[in-house]
Amino acid sequence: MTQAKPKAQKTTAPSKLDRLETLLKRKTGASLAEMTKATGWQTHSVRGAMAGALKKKRGLAISSEKLNGERRYRIVGGAGA
Repeated sequence: MTQAKPKAQKTTAPSKLDRLETLLKRKTGASLAEMTKATGWQTHSVRGAMAGALKKKRGLAISSEKLNGERRYRIVGGAGA
């Protein structure tokens, strides 16, 4: 009788939306340049993901402010805020 080898557990890498959410949860938030670099997306795709997937589907409140001439985005409050 042969013993079955235990299957190696696959760990999935965080999705690009998860990466965006992580960046936006930082105290300092994230710039558009940081988000495009982290995802490999174009700027309009990052903005669309924030408006659609993160705001509407995940219920996250995203604020933006301009600091030192650079727009920064961040998640404020909890889900549904």
